[in-house]
Amino acid sequence: MAALEIELVGYLAGIVIAISLTPQVIKSWRTKSTKDISMIWTLIYVAGLAIFEVYAVGIWSIPLILTNVIELVLAFVLIGMKVRYG
Repeated sequence: MAALEIELVGYLAGIVIAISLTPQVIKSWRTKSTKDISMIWTLIYVAGLAIFEVYAVGIWSIPLILTNVIELVLAFVLIGMKVRYG
């Protein structure tokens, strides 16, 4: 594959993974309930994303950087709702 095609695959993969948290965030916001979401899992997930973001910046991969930022924002929103709604 050409470099541009690989870059597009990177964006697509990142977008799919980034939006995977969206339904959970929306459901938690609508129901005002996060009792079924593990805080430990969420914190481990955020730690993994943060480490991966350092890697993405280190190799200067724009698809990884941008999509990890989206994932981190959604994960922090989820943590905020977990703290607020329990």
